[in-house]
Amino acid sequence: MENTTSTSMVNDKRLFYGSCFALITTALSFSIRAGILPQLGEELSLTAEQLGYINSMWFLGFPISMVIGGLIYHKIGGKIIMQFAFFAHAIGIIMTIYSGSYVGLLISTLLIGLGNGCTEAACNPMIADAYEGNKMSKMMNRFHMWFPGGIVIGSIVSEIMTNMGMNWESQIWVIMIPTLIYAYMFFGQSWPKAKVQEAATLMGNIKAMISPLFLFMIACMALTAISEFGPQQWVGLILSKSGASPMIILALVTGIMAVARYFGGEMVHKFDQTGVLLGSAVLATIGVYLFSTQTGAMAYVSAIFFALGIAYFWPNMIGFIADKIPKSGALGMSIIGAVGMFSTSIFQPIIGGWIDSDKAEAAAAGFTGDELELVSGQATLETMTLFPGILIVLFTILYFWMKNRKPEAVATA
Repeated sequence: MENTTSTSMVNDKRLFYGSCFALITTALSFSIRAGILPQLGEELSLTAEQLGYINSMWFLGFPISMVIGGLIYHKIGGKIIMQFAFFAHAIGIIMTIYSGSYVGLLISTLLIGLGNGCTEAACNPMIADAYEGNKMSKMMNRFHMWFPGGIVIGSIVSEIMTNMGMNWESQIWVIMIPTLIYAYMFFGQSWPKAKVQEAATLMGNIKAMISPLFLFMIACMALTAISEFGPQQWVGLILSKSGASPMIILALVTGIMAVARYFGGEMVHKFDQTGVLLGSAVLATIGVYLFSTQTGAMAYVSAIFFALGIAYFWPNMIGFIADKIPKSGALGMSIIGAVGMFSTSIFQPIIGGWIDSDKAEAAAAGFTGDELELVSGQATLETMTLFPGILIVLFTILYFWMKNRKPEAVATA
């Protein structure tokens, strides 16, 4: 049932641009903080383990605030959630600069993670409610292009500032720029109402989320997230032993992802989300397999296939939920995103175990030095082809499932 409340007074363009700057804040907090870790560790005498715990706070805060934000979105509105996001980002940035302690950095990174999760919890449903059909898919992809796009910006800024001898505090201040911009863009703006009445009720959300289709998409999201973030976390370290530059691979992957997402709406219009997701799984599988077999310059070719494969996963999984299971509402989109983050955190130590096992096996075979690192790393990457490989099967099932679904069911699910 359509909500009769008019959204004509909503400035959707301003809200959308504000959302983009909020996601740039998330991306800068990811890339710049990664860039300053060596300086932080040295200045504050932190161990690698302590730096690891600091990083984990970013991933912990994200899904917590996503789920809570999804639960309360239709009660308090996205406007208040983004006000908390600004508070968490601003305090987190200032605390990072002035705390000067391990505990302070744990708290500040958690706050930034909470702010990042609020951004997803508020902006995804806002875009779903402000736009219809193909326009919604287009804008969802263009919103999510700013995560890889922001990582490219943050990596370049961090590299330049580090080479100029600027301290890590000045780099953290850079994250405040998009934070203040999105706060200004959102200030005084009205947010759109839910397009589907049931999406604004908790019981309506829960009923939609216990459907076979939503549960199937949860399983798919766990695999799409680790297909994207798993190889990305390890491929630079592994391929640096093959003569490829990890920084160029990172820039190539994130740059291609940003450009691909800009044109994501056109892809969805041609192939629907199901076709795009299936094609993405095929390309991602090819990309990870090439990573596991190629060295030197061919690693960059592998990166192109991989980037084109993973680019459409995250925005179109969320767009699928908004479009095909609208009654799940803001909570459904937040739960899907949170599952992706939890999946990434759960699989990371498992992948680490694979690397340890493959390294021991390669050492027993007589490999040493860089050759040991490369052989064992590529063996692990070969195992990681399982993630997108399984998705080819699951998204083939989804493609025919949705093709045979009655149009009325799509509109009211």
